Amino acid sequence: MFSYAPSKLMFFFFFLSIILSNNSVTQALSPNTNIGVIIDEGSRAGKEQKTAIEIAVQKLNSGSKNRNLTLHFKNSSGDPLEAADSANELIKQQNVRVIIGTDSWEETTLVAKTGQRDQIPIISLTSDSSQPLSPLQWPFLIQMTNLDMSGEINCITSFVQSYNWKRVIVIYEDNVYGGEYEALSLLSESLQNISCIIEHRLVVPHFTLPFDPKETIRDKLVEVLTSKQSRVFILLKSTLPTATRVFEEANKLGFMGQDSVWIIGDTVSSFLDSIDPSVLQLVQGALGIKQYYSDKNTQFQNFRTNFKANFRSNYPTEDKFEPGIHAIRAYDSVETISQALDRLGNLNDTKLLDTILSSNLSGLTDRITFQNGRLSMPQILQLVNIIGKSYKELGFWSPELGFSNNLEFVGDHDFGVNWPGGLMNRIPKGWAMPTNARKMRIGVPDSTSFDRFVKVEWIESTNETKYSGFCIDVFKAVVTTLEEQYRYTLAYEFVNHSGAYDDMVEQVYYKKYDAVVGDVTILANRSKYVEFTQPFTESGLSMVVPVKSEPQRAWKFMRPFTVEMWLATCGILLYTMFVVWFMEHQVNREFRGPWKDQLGTALWFTFSSLFFAHKEKIRSNHSKAVVVVWLFVVFILTSSYTASLTSMLTVRMLEPTVTNIEWLRKTNAPVGCDPDSFVHNYLINVLKLNNVKNITFQKDYPDNFKNGTISAAFLELPYQKYFVSEYCNEYTTVGPSYQLGGLGFYKFLVRW
Repeated sequence: MFSYAPSKLMFFFFFLSIILSNNSVTQALSPNTNIGVIIDEGSRAGKEQKTAIEIAVQKLNSGSKNRNLTLHFKNSSGDPLEAADSANELIKQQNVRVIIGTDSWEETTLVAKTGQRDQIPIISLTSDSSQPLSPLQWPFLIQMTNLDMSGEINCITSFVQSYNWKRVIVIYEDNVYGGEYEALSLLSESLQNISCIIEHRLVVPHFTLPFDPKETIRDKLVEVLTSKQSRVFILLKSTLPTATRVFEEANKLGFMGQDSVWIIGDTVSSFLDSIDPSVLQLVQGALGIKQYYSDKNTQFQNFRTNFKANFRSNYPTEDKFEPGIHAIRAYDSVETISQALDRLGNLNDTKLLDTILSSNLSGLTDRITFQNGRLSMPQILQLVNIIGKSYKELGFWSPELGFSNNLEFVGDHDFGVNWPGGLMNRIPKGWAMPTNARKMRIGVPDSTSFDRFVKVEWIESTNETKYSGFCIDVFKAVVTTLEEQYRYTLAYEFVNHSGAYDDMVEQVYYKKYDAVVGDVTILANRSKYVEFTQPFTESGLSMVVPVKSEPQRAWKFMRPFTVEMWLATCGILLYTMFVVWFMEHQVNREFRGPWKDQLGTALWFTFSSLFFAHKEKIRSNHSKAVVVVWLFVVFILTSSYTASLTSMLTVRMLEPTVTNIEWLRKTNAPVGCDPDSFVHNYLINVLKLNNVKNITFQKDYPDNFKNGTISAAFLELPYQKYFVSEYCNEYTTVGPSYQLGGLGFYKFLVRW
């Protein structure tokens, strides 16, 4: 037995050596592929990408006996030149066959040039490019996204258009390589197509320790507060730390209140799942635009669980451990490379590029296929509303179908947005008056003939000037409409003007006033200096004259008919009486007897028939025919008389003392007008009236008429209507109305 044990032991070691040698041969035969990764390891995106790539490689290496992936990480620190140097080092020293990474358009282009030189595929994880990068220009570049800034900009423009905002302020982080200017140019052009302008471009410096741009950001925002009107802020491109500083300072200055709007681009919105809740509290009500991806499938849920565990272990100081779009793109990149390597027998970089571009596999959230060097899935952006410690999903946007509440893009969209400042029941106006904005100086005539239209008076008790009248009320109504319907607050102040109206209009041209509010008539010579608004009263000049006095008469009831009419009526009555008597007294006893009785009966019958009160019966058919005609005449006469008398008793007939302007010219009768208006010259030069008197105030017209100073007054139509309504029993208008000024009267004037 003792000799048997050594033989068994030798047999055991023999088989063990065979197993170990086979395993070594297997490992030696397993091809190793070096993969370069260039990320900003200090950023949230870089941390997510590194964690996701490590998870993917660990999973693939543990599940494959035929291939081994080796990672070589390089930290670009967000510097494009550092990224380019890293790419060159990975290719030359580490012999990598593919490079993943690049978080900006500047990094992508520089690294892609290096890859093109050495024919190494470059998989970009950024959607930061302003336009789709052409495969002809970048043949070895593979974009692990189907989005670029142009899609995001079109979405922002559509959103601004849907709410009819006309001015915006664009915020973007300064970039020494100028990558943001192309995106800004695209946004400006897109907004111009919807009649919207970029009122201000707020460039904020890059946040790099130990430099904190807080003071600079505050100064730039104070400039917006004091001198800019728009409150629609578009955060176009920014890193998360810089955006956080912007939110902090904007909140302190009150830019997160009601009637402000914040639209946050994908460069910041893509981190909403990982942002510290305290940062979200700074931008309550803001709208975020981010790439949509589905997180409901089992593959993503498994990845999410694994990611959160690894991320928490690697970066315990982070606030949240959820994976975002950056982690998804990084994971899918490794999966794509692995499957391309499995399908590729001979590892040739050119063939590897073609194999990757021909991929068709299931990624974490969608199918992975490529077209023109980029993912070919539909472009869908998601709109979210920051509320509380997270956000609410509002809807979706696609370039072809626009906005929708659902992914089927069926039906109209209806976003229930919680706007900044807790505003929910209306759309924010998106603008505010700057704190140091100069008020519009609006000239107002301080002395007018008819103070019902413009009245300026000094109130001693309050030590202020009061402006009232119809024109002032119209102006204030317009200002109120601007505030309520168009959410525009007009800052203005009234300034008294002493002098002629023409001089007041010229002061607008000479920039003493920004506008004029008052009873100013549109005239051709005035239109040479200023631009008039649309008229709100009719234009014209009419003549007002006194009416003849009418004494009270006891016989006024006789006036409805003329003397001729009364005589004709009496003649017809007597004729009818005679005919009826002649035909009836032969056959009707009521018309017989002494001649006085016959005459009285015939007269009474005819007269009482005027009131249809006759009692006598008619026997003769000829008499009946005569009476029928008479009753018809009676009906016409009584109706006409009643109507005429009623009109005379209820409406006084005004008879003017002057009937036409020709009489004024022939007699050189004096006429009155407003001394400060253009009417005086118009009467002399156009109507050829030489005896023109100036009447300063409305109350002076009646006295001048009564003492004979003037025979007629020429008033503009609004004045004329008001004057006649005040003295309706004493004055009336005569003759035609002379049209003036083309289109209208009482105007607000604005400087060109």
